[in-house]
Amino acid sequence: MQVVISGSHRNPRITMQILQLCKKFPYPLKDGESIAVSYLAQGLHRLGHEITLLAMNTTKHPVQVNRIKHNLSYYKAIHHTKLDNEVKPLHAFLNLFSSDSYNISRFDNEAFRQKLISVLNRQKFDVVQLESLYLAPYIDVIRECSDAQVVLRAHNVEHEIWERMSVNEPTALRRWYFDYSARKLKKYEIDQLSQIDQLLPISPIDEQKFRKLGYCGNSVAVPIGLDLGEFDYREVKGGSPLSVSFIGSLDWMPNIEALNWFIEAIWPHLNLIFPGLKLHVAGRNCPDWIRQLQSNNIIIEGEVEDSRKFLQQHPLTVVPLLSGSGMRAKIIEAMALGRVVITTTLGLEGINARDKHDVLIADSAEEFIRKFRFCYHHQKHLSRISQNARKLIEQDFDHLAVARSVEESYQLYNK
Repeated sequence: MQVVISGSHRNPRITMQILQLCKKFPYPLKDGESIAVSYLAQGLHRLGHEITLLAMNTTKHPVQVNRIKHNLSYYKAIHHTKLDNEVKPLHAFLNLFSSDSYNISRFDNEAFRQKLISVLNRQKFDVVQLESLYLAPYIDVIRECSDAQVVLRAHNVEHEIWERMSVNEPTALRRWYFDYSARKLKKYEIDQLSQIDQLLPISPIDEQKFRKLGYCGNSVAVPIGLDLGEFDYREVKGGSPLSVSFIGSLDWMPNIEALNWFIEAIWPHLNLIFPGLKLHVAGRNCPDWIRQLQSNNIIIEGEVEDSRKFLQQHPLTVVPLLSGSGMRAKIIEAMALGRVVITTTLGLEGINARDKHDVLIADSAEEFIRKFRFCYHHQKHLSRISQNARKLIEQDFDHLAVARSVEESYQLYNK
């Protein structure tokens, strides 16, 4: 750490050198993990710290790094390696006979390991921040090459995603595979908790879950933060025409499960009750079978250039999650823009929102239908919900406030 004298009162300020490790390139900001990673880096940079990025440029989410570097000026330096992280059926099958988690092994890469060694040998860091459990295979390298504190930023309780998918899966073989994957991933997750110096869970709820798994070290809940100056609030006014958006990565299984359930169990009823209502579906890596659903007032838009503009076009946003873990960035974004969000209790994990005050909550097909009726028959309340949504995000999810809590936790640990 470097002590810098700044300001009119010449108060000493500690500048930290932070290395951020990512399992995919955190740009463009089209998924929750990229949003969480990038806005925290921006916040820490604005507080005067120097952030270096080392990311995997994956086949699943490839980017042309040279074309986007100008958007990442908050990083002191950017390093990356290529990674083929596509699911290989043969490898997945052979992994059934191994004690290792296939989910983790897909991100254990020798080129990334060598690049990490090179970066650590060239520069001294105060903190190496692992953006998700999938970077844990590199803890041994960090320990060998650096005396930096090793911090795990847990965007999810990873094994919980697979547990919840197993519970909701109707097909016996797939249910068995999800459960099997969850058990191996849980063991790995528990083992890695003893290898880190500090934990940054995404919410107090997840922090409690990690404590129950046996974590006894330093931790602070670090939610997703947004630069609210980039989110133009537009109030949903009563009497305005209603349309619905769904947005999320369409190669993430909980999103696919949620969309499929909404379209099969809920939308046919809504389409009959409100024949003028349209559902607009957006998301990267949209599979062909989803594109073929375009009918009955369902418009499949695929990947959109600007998620904020997409959300602003539709007063209502639906997030019908049945599984998953962590915090839903798209809910936070939609609320910041003043959209009326209709979601499950699970979707709101980590977001202290109240039904009919900041959002609308529904946990069954019947409840979703009732909440849509509410939107149509009590439109005067939509304006209030829209306003309250924005206020809640301003209060709890400003990226500078989030960055300050991380800064404080790092400096307390290093004292």
